[in-house]
This record gives sequence, structure tokens and C-alpha cells, in this order.
Amino acid sequence: MTPEEAAPELRIVHLDEDLAVLDKPAGLVVHPAPSHSGPTVVSELGDLLGGGDPERPGIVHRLDKDTSGLMVVARGPEPLAALQEAVRERHVERRYLALAGGRLASRTGTIDAPIGRASKRRTRMAVAGAASREARTHFEVLELLPRETYLEARLETGRTHQIRAHFAAIGHPLVGDSTYGGTDRYGLGRQFLHAHRLAFRHPRTGEPLDFRSALPADLAAALEAARSE
Repeated sequence: MTPEEAAPELRIVHLDEDLAVLDKPAGLVVHPAPSHSGPTVVSELGDLLGGGDPERPGIVHRLDKDTSGLMVVARGPEPLAALQEAVRERHVERRYLALAGGRLASRTGTIDAPIGRASKRRTRMAVAGAASREARTHFEVLELLPRETYLEARLETGRTHQIRAHFAAIGHPLVGDSTYGGTDRYGLGRQFLHAHRLAFRHPRTGEPLDFRSALPADLAAALEAARSE
């Protein structure tokens, strides 16, 4: 599959014999699951992917269905293993843009709190939930707005819903994130969370790769509305 043959909503920003870097739209699930029967990144890319679990071939890391932005996938077992190891060793830089409810008191900080499955709502994650694993999110405030905080979050670990659960835990759930108590004053219908930067070394050549993705139109409009409050 060439970039031009991919589904129009799923943009391939880099493609070589070992990997592809994707700009995933909100609303697209990464891989098949019992609770989802629609299109996925895996079904849209088909034979472009390779290595690993046949149900999720080539998947190095995931983005939530309603989180947009950059992710890398592998095209064979060797690059998949190398990229997964790079993620485990924290050699893959993943940065997100987010709009959090309320005004954060610190311009920079780290949320260091283990995350596990919530006991009462299994679709949620929670600090100190069941089978918790270490989780650290670093953040930097980009703008203090009248009622929200626009920030960049950097993952040190990559737990399910990590950024969403961490900001909810400190009393600043992401705008639009109804699962974690965020309000949707701007009609997004999804959490304000966008994977805007992805940087790593190529698994075969060692070449440094660094990709950026601008805010999609819905998040950009919500940000402007928040600024004008």
C-alpha cells in the first residue's frame, strides 16, 4: 500500500521498508477488539504492517480511539522488536498537546503515580487501581487561559489512558473527556489530546527521526474559543 492508497482520514507521513509513521485521526481504533467491529488502523493499512500478533501486526504503541496524532508502526518482526524495545527503554519521545480544565498552579511538573484498572468502571484507569504499574507524565504549561490550561505532556511511561488518568487525578481532567470527568464546553465530543511530536532512532540505520503534527481543526477551534473566554 502506498500513502495515496491509505484511507483518506489516516495520513502516512513517513514510509520506508521497515516502518511507517502515521497521523491518526480521532475516532479510528488502532486494532481489532471484541467490542469494536468497525475500521481500524490495522484494517486500513493491511499488508503494509508486519510482525507480532496477527490481530495487531506491527503495532508498536497505541493511541486511544479519540486521541489524534502521531504513532509509529512496523513492517516486519525485526523492526517491530527493535521499536518495542526502544519504547521499553524510553528511547522514543512522545509529546502531546492537551487542554486541561482549570488553571494549573505550576508551570512545569511531573505526575508520578501508578496506574491500574479502576475497580468500579473497567473501561477506566485509576491511580492505584488494580494491578497498578509505575507511570510518569511530565508537563509544561504553554498558556494559562481564563478557565483552562493549554499544556504539553511528555510520556516517560506509556500506560493505558495515562495522560487522561493522571490529569484527572490531580483535579484537572482534560476538556471533553467525559470518561474522566472533563467538561465539554466547546462541543468536541472527545478529549482534547493530540500526539503532536514523535522522535526516535531508526531501528536499522540509527538515523534520528523527528516528526511533528499540527492541532487538527476541531482542537484548534476549541483552543481559540478557550482563549476568548
